[in-house]
Amino acid sequence: MKYKHFFQIEKKPKKGLFAAEWVILAYLVLTTLFMFFAYVKLQNPESMLWGRFRVLAIMAAMWAVYRMIPCPLTRFFRISAQMLMLSWWYPDTYELNRLLPNLDHIAAAAEQWLFGCQPSLLFSQTFPSFTVSELMNLGYTSYFPMIAVVTLFFFLFRYEQYMRASFIILASFFCYYVIFVFVPVTGPQYYYPAVGLDQIAAGVFPNLHDYFMTMREAMPTPGNPDGVFYQMVVDAHRAGERPTAAFPSSHVGISTVLMLLAWQSKNRKLFWILMVFYVLLCLSTVYIYAHYAIDVIGGWLSALLMFTLLHFGYKRFAKDK
Repeated sequence: MKYKHFFQIEKKPKKGLFAAEWVILAYLVLTTLFMFFAYVKLQNPESMLWGRFRVLAIMAAMWAVYRMIPCPLTRFFRISAQMLMLSWWYPDTYELNRLLPNLDHIAAAAEQWLFGCQPSLLFSQTFPSFTVSELMNLGYTSYFPMIAVVTLFFFLFRYEQYMRASFIILASFFCYYVIFVFVPVTGPQYYYPAVGLDQIAAGVFPNLHDYFMTMREAMPTPGNPDGVFYQMVVDAHRAGERPTAAFPSSHVGISTVLMLLAWQSKNRKLFWILMVFYVLLCLSTVYIYAHYAIDVIGGWLSALLMFTLLHFGYKRFAKDK
């Protein structure tokens, strides 16, 4: 598709919501119902409701812009607006899942049973060098750039597949957010300091119940503080990290979805370039204490399932063309 076609008015513009927007709307309704049932227990219900009104307002505004100028570029802006709001939806999962009993003791016990140790506790201790630290943190910071690269690639070079690809990416995110709301696992960076490293090393994994209702103390990010990518990860955690979203790893899951889309695009150069960052990202989630190793496995398996269901579901039901 040539660039001038991005401004070409569509002959049959989509009148209603895109498939991805229906997914977001369904998630908004589901979590709002949860909020109403647990309203008196929520810490910030007014700001959560106000945030949802803003999401609806932005969705309506972008729909109106597209209806006035229905062209590929306004489609892109409409989808991109929803992708930019993913960073708002992520901490929102913490506001909901902290109302439920914490499940890290089950995740840590499963980790111990499967590996005979806690890989997240040992990984950074075994490889403390500056080079490994920076490579791991580079992998972790490549998450959002990978999303941007794959999305832009489909828009610029595989436009006929762009709506399907963006739907799969956005729908995958919200599938993970549903899991994170109802499966409250915080990950090693929060669970380990809450229990104590001596206990963890001894294989003792107590049930913390509602500990993370109010507590948000995290372990310091492992690695070399002099590294540029190390500081980027630390800054990102300070800005938006919460005791939420550990199992399965959405970093691993979404990046796996991106790799599957890159493979389907038949651009092998894109695929193999992304593969370098993908491998580093999968390793880094354990290295920096963000996830248990079983979270990574869960990310792989869930991504394959989601990609398959969303790929065929879009082909059968969506009409965004």
